[in-house]
Amino acid sequence: MRLLIHETSYRRVQAAIAAHGPAVEPLLVSDAGEITLHGSPVSVEDARPEAAWVNAEVFFGGAMRAFATAVLKSPDLKWVQSGAAGFDNAIFGQFVQKGAALTTSHGQAVGIADYVLWGVLDVYQGGPARRADQAAHDWKRRPYRELDGSRWVVLGFGAIGQGVAVRARAFGAHVTGVRRSGGSDPAADAMVTPDRFLDAIAQADVVALCAPATPETHHIMNAEAFGRMKPGSVLVNVGRGALVDEPALLAALAAGAPAHAVLDVFEAEPQPADSPFWDHPQVTLTPHAAGMSTGNAPRNDAIFVENLSRYLAGKPLENLADPKDVLGG
Repeated sequence: MRLLIHETSYRRVQAAIAAHGPAVEPLLVSDAGEITLHGSPVSVEDARPEAAWVNAEVFFGGAMRAFATAVLKSPDLKWVQSGAAGFDNAIFGQFVQKGAALTTSHGQAVGIADYVLWGVLDVYQGGPARRADQAAHDWKRRPYRELDGSRWVVLGFGAIGQGVAVRARAFGAHVTGVRRSGGSDPAADAMVTPDRFLDAIAQADVVALCAPATPETHHIMNAEAFGRMKPGSVLVNVGRGALVDEPALLAALAAGAPAHAVLDVFEAEPQPADSPFWDHPQVTLTPHAAGMSTGNAPRNDAIFVENLSRYLAGKPLENLADPKDVLGG
């Protein structure tokens, strides 16, 4: 089996791949867009990978064009492992349309869950005002809100949502999770299905969006949803920008419900220089970086290595994306 992988990623997991012996032939792609097999150059037409690992080294370096071309031209493609949690990037739909299985990663869930708690704590603790006091050398004692007793609604209760819930409950918060399957979950105090989302957020102090972009979640936070939120509440979006109707959010912030939004994702990325979110006093803005924690790469490596073993053994793959969701998103 030919496996297309970034050369930097390969060096980290070389021993695990070598353990499979000749069953895996690594096709290495560099930031210069050069593909090699056993040290010899290979054209994108002749690469013909059966499997591919597309992760941060590919997405954010110079390899993406050659990588994507080799994958999309391959008549042998059967499986693509992604280093991302979401699948709304158009390239994923093209992989699935070729009949390939797409598996995602939850390696960034730990860092993103940490980010959500940081964002809410910074709002509750009055972080911006405290930093301004320090800059002004102003010895001012400021009261702040506690997380204990707060009520949270977490939309999307996969690895990220569960991580948020565990952390929030450790601070004494009550957490209601929202997912399509409903049921119960040990990480939550209550679980509801999406049809009860609007009722749930009416009682929430914090609404955390951790869901992928799908037709069902598109602008799920719209004018009606914001109209249900409590004054003084906090919205956090670490899912996808498409979950939020941004003009409706700006109007809701002006009305005080929510009182603050912590936004790591947007419909337009990067945000244009004239976006009102940059300088909005009720907005914490970060550049789609919530998952860029120190443990992300090792966890992604482990997920890839596990799925590689499963693929070669003919076992079910972990984190298999539903093609309908991929194409719908």
